[in-house]
Amino acid sequence: MSISKSLYPFIICILLCSFVACKSKSNNAGDHIASSPQELQEKTKDLIRNFIEKAINDNGRLEDSTIILSQARLAKTLYEKNAFNPSWSNKEQWLPAGDSLFHFIETAQLNGLFPEDYHVKELATIRQKFFADSLSKNDRKDALLWSKADIMLTDAFVQIVKDVKLGRLPQDSITLRKDSVLSDDFYQQQFTALQQSGSLAQLINSLEPKHKGYQLLKDGIQQFLDSADYRQFTTVPYPEKDAAKFNRALQKRLYEGGFIAFDSTAADSSQLADAVKSFQKKKGIAVDGRAGEGTVRMMNVNDREKFIRIAISMDKYKMLPEKMPSRYIWVNTSSNYLEVIDKGEVKMTSKVISGKPKTRTPVLTSNITELITYPQWVPPPSIVSKEILPAVKRNPGYLSRKGFSLVDSKGNEVDPYSVDWSKYNKTMPYRVVQGSGDANALGIMKFVFSNKYSVYLHDTNQRYLFGSSMRSLSHGCVRVQEWEKLALYILKNDSLNAAGNNSSRIDSMQSWLQKKQKRSIAVRNKIPVYIRYFSCEGQKGGIVFYDDIYNEDKILRQKYFALK
Repeated sequence: MSISKSLYPFIICILLCSFVACKSKSNNAGDHIASSPQELQEKTKDLIRNFIEKAINDNGRLEDSTIILSQARLAKTLYEKNAFNPSWSNKEQWLPAGDSLFHFIETAQLNGLFPEDYHVKELATIRQKFFADSLSKNDRKDALLWSKADIMLTDAFVQIVKDVKLGRLPQDSITLRKDSVLSDDFYQQQFTALQQSGSLAQLINSLEPKHKGYQLLKDGIQQFLDSADYRQFTTVPYPEKDAAKFNRALQKRLYEGGFIAFDSTAADSSQLADAVKSFQKKKGIAVDGRAGEGTVRMMNVNDREKFIRIAISMDKYKMLPEKMPSRYIWVNTSSNYLEVIDKGEVKMTSKVISGKPKTRTPVLTSNITELITYPQWVPPPSIVSKEILPAVKRNPGYLSRKGFSLVDSKGNEVDPYSVDWSKYNKTMPYRVVQGSGDANALGIMKFVFSNKYSVYLHDTNQRYLFGSSMRSLSHGCVRVQEWEKLALYILKNDSLNAAGNNSSRIDSMQSWLQKKQKRSIAVRNKIPVYIRYFSCEGQKGGIVFYDDIYNEDKILRQKYFALK
């Protein structure tokens, strides 16, 4: 193919420009190679300054790479204090703090963190170039590599301080942390402390929650990781109208988990039930052989999802006060257990019954101010509108059958058969009251604390339900199996002074209970109550997982950990 002579000048121009550009690029690349350790230090310093400035103006992008800095502005602030000198290396050598930080990033899962959040792959690649004997010795003299590594470590350090101190969940209406935003000075103090002491472990420990539950969870991570299986198991659809499709997915999931020996032919109902029982037994849930909603939900959670639950739970501890009260009541509505904590030690535990998924027990913090023996129950408006009013409209005799009375605004009892119920759909001008007695839904003891949800701790007239492994069954209140132990503990420790004697108040309470009398007992020293939702806990060096029955962790995972 011939080329027109008129194009020769144009082609020559392009070739010359390309040659100059390549030559310039080559020279620029060579400019990064230092001839001495001192020159390396100076070149690295200049590049750090340039890269940081460009990153701030380019949404955190580091030079022309795919690396995005999450804390470019704070990184610049830290570098400015040190005239942009490298922080983690010095003249072709990693400083101990740099080695320590990189090791922490590699093993960040042990703190409920994700190594990929802290440039672990990019840092590992650069370090490999420095330490690999087979590679060019120029790599170790390349200021470009040292500057990028230093900037990524600084960016990672700032992000780690934030994640360890505050977590990754947003502050909400019940968050009790007073330092939900960290100042630039705070980051500078942590940076200076590390540079001076060289102990990253000591620094991390100072930032972490002191709550015992957090430490138990952290202590169990290593055992969890050692046995973690990140395989993706078959998802079992639920709910699923097609029974055949459901059974195929169920059998495949059970086969993958080693609970049934075959998958090539369809299992019969008895074989599936036996396999489901094996799964339920291993997971510590009710063993009935039925693949119901709770069982399927646990089948669809793999170990990667579980680790994210660990991370979420550790972040929830970071939303508590830095210093918990010396004495308080702790309720976990996922495990359905209550603990009384005194000076960091568990003084008593009790099974509880929390709200159903449709009427979940709210997360809240309050103080118990009163105990009531043989209480009356006034159902909250939500129960009245959704359950009681529809039932009364069908049959006014429902109220007497349930032990309810209908009371008007003046306190007078109203005959439900005298009311034209067709006029009311969602509300009515009457109060529904269930009188004191053994049949009362609150049982014979109520623990009162102020809250906007109209919930409280109480006994129950359905004590047999405490024998169930799945105890999310209430309308939102928390039913306490060991209510009497809890009441005695509160009164015994409710002295105005250390020498106080509460035996008379305890005797009075027991007398009123025996006589089935409604009485109120004021709690002088209000005892804090924390109702929380943690779907996993540390126990005996390991981690136990509970059913995420409210789908709270699933929602948090989708919103804040979607890319994990």
